[in-house]
Amino acid sequence: MKNKYRILKIAITVIILGFLLSFSLKKFGGQKITDNKISVKLNEKTPVYFIDEKDIREIVNKENPSRKVGDLNIPELEKKINALPAVDSANVYLNLNGKLNLDIKQRVPVFRLNYKGKDFYVDEKGIEFPISRTYSHPCMLVTGDVKKDEYEKLAELVDKIDKDDFSKKYFIGISKYKDSYNLLTSEGIYRVEIGDLDNIELKVKGFKTFVEKYLVFQDPQKYNMVSVKYQNQIVTTLNPYFKENDSILKAGHKDLAKTPVAVVKKASSTSLKPKENTKPKAVVKPKEKKKTPEKKTATKPKAKIKIE
Repeated sequence: MKNKYRILKIAITVIILGFLLSFSLKKFGGQKITDNKISVKLNEKTPVYFIDEKDIREIVNKENPSRKVGDLNIPELEKKINALPAVDSANVYLNLNGKLNLDIKQRVPVFRLNYKGKDFYVDEKGIEFPISRTYSHPCMLVTGDVKKDEYEKLAELVDKIDKDDFSKKYFIGISKYKDSYNLLTSEGIYRVEIGDLDNIELKVKGFKTFVEKYLVFQDPQKYNMVSVKYQNQIVTTLNPYFKENDSILKAGHKDLAKTPVAVVKKASSTSLKPKENTKPKAVVKPKEKKKTPEKKTATKPKAKIKIE
């Protein structure tokens, strides 16, 4: 019985609302939707200006030339606004007093991707949309052959950089070469190689440790690359155009050219290895009557080895 009464209440409520709506449409159907009866709300946490109120009002007037409430096709108008590339969602509805409301949420770019000479934005959902001729949103610039299935992970990386003061200070861009990602830095000319997009927090933490313990005491121009893509280790590449490094690298090349080589020199005419069946001859001295000199034993000549 309770369920029947509940269903009956719901049905009565729907009928009443339908009656009020039809009454309202009949009452306001012939009225015109003037500019002061159009309310446009652009709802974004981060302010963006790809579209403005003027653009939306123009679409409303184009879809309803007569400007009459009764001639307005709300579902079609909502569909048109949702079709705009920079719009994430749109909700269009009429009040009982004949006021048209448009609640619109724009897409907020997470990064701007340059791929094969073309530029476009990507939002947090990994959806592409074109850049605007009238507005440029400040966000991370990404270059290289980035796949669509990497958009969401890349958006997470950019979000972590934006929320971390250290990372936000150092990293100004991201590039992809082959299958490896690199973070471009604001200091020096070096780049930070991170490899894939896994374990980002650990990799950024490793670079932060390197900066705090070593890089702050050195000239940033010294390095060409700092790699944190390997587990539990940091690999650096020196910048060959840095003066101090140039002397270090030259000295390194000279050391390589002077790799120790064993040189065997022959002592007199005796070979290092005597031929088979040959024995050194014994020295025999003639006998003397009174004085006998001390006997001398012939020894094999020793080979000398010199390291140069």
